[in-house]
Amino acid sequence: MKGLVFYGVPGKMARRFAAMVIASQAFAVFLCAVVAYGLASVQGDDRSGTWLAVGSVVAVLCILDAGLMRRPWGVTIGWLLQVVTFLAALVVGGMIIVAVIFLALWVTALVQGRKMEDLTQAHLRAHPVDEDQQGGGAGSDTDAPADRGDAPDR
Repeated sequence: MKGLVFYGVPGKMARRFAAMVIASQAFAVFLCAVVAYGLASVQGDDRSGTWLAVGSVVAVLCILDAGLMRRPWGVTIGWLLQVVTFLAALVVGGMIIVAVIFLALWVTALVQGRKMEDLTQAHLRAHPVDEDQQGGGAGSDTDAPADRGDAPDR
């Protein structure tokens, strides 16, 4: 799988996609912590507060990791958080489904983000853009309504 990285800074699109996935995963992990807390409380388990605290910390780490994708170890932390999400299935069995879904989204984000970057670079090499083709930017005569005579009266 080209584009699947475990350490290093991925390209712009892969970083964006991976950050969206890991940030979304934070909500699922937190909700799992709430379920674990509730189940433990109902069963009289003394670890109910521990499950909530650990799950909340993991959820916060997911959110922080979304912002750390520009660092070489940001992706590595993301992979570790995928493992932790799988381990949550030991406490709440239904988390195995959530873990598989987020792992698939994580891999897809890294692979497809890289593919999108490669396609964009290939397109830019095949179709170079010079200043004449860019059109009028800010301050250009072509896109100012007053210069064409069709400006609305104020």
